[in-house]
Amino acid sequence: MKLFFLFGLLWWLLGNPFLAFLVLVIILYFLERRFIGLTPSLFRPFKRRSSINKQRRQIQLNPHDVSAKSELARLYLEGRKYKEAREVLTGIESRMEHSAEYWSDLGLSELGLGRLPEGERALKRALEISPRVKYGIPYLRLGEAFAQSEPQKALEYLEEFKSIHSSSCEAYYRLGLVYEKMDRKEEAKSAYGECRTIYRSLPKYMKRKERKWMLKSLLKR
Repeated sequence: MKLFFLFGLLWWLLGNPFLAFLVLVIILYFLERRFIGLTPSLFRPFKRRSSINKQRRQIQLNPHDVSAKSELARLYLEGRKYKEAREVLTGIESRMEHSAEYWSDLGLSELGLGRLPEGERALKRALEISPRVKYGIPYLRLGEAFAQSEPQKALEYLEEFKSIHSSSCEAYYRLGLVYEKMDRKEEAKSAYGECRTIYRSLPKYMKRKERKWMLKSLLKR
């Protein structure tokens, strides 16, 4: 009812129903992004492209800037440009061999390219250096990668992931997705249920961040 009222008000103010509808959609989009976050960001790809260009310029000015190269690889990974990320990362291995973040990024790029043995090796090295690197995401990615080919190995990685993310809605939602991929429907249902249970126990200031994962778990029910 409120939407119809708002639409009518916009129509009256703008004098055009199509323009009023467009403005209403834009308002709803920004409200959804602000309070829920299920819809993808329309601006993030442009920001990422701008950041990539910035890091490239920095590397042109200083070809030995490892920090800029690491950030460039991270941006490529975010955009699922795994080949480009791997090319950047392999060029700085000698200077980053003791960095868990480095090995994690390299492992994710290898997995993205379908190179499972190489990806597993790199991610396990990252976890050896720091078991909680990237909040345990390597465990989840390894669970996803081996979900169908080696289910038992996948489950072991997922158990490690759960031990780190005992109070994260996102973690249990993603865990449910992996169980679905493995055709373990009861475990998936339990993970989605745990996601909702955790959300109800969170303080108000944390619910904004975790709300979209709770809603996604509801849609999976």
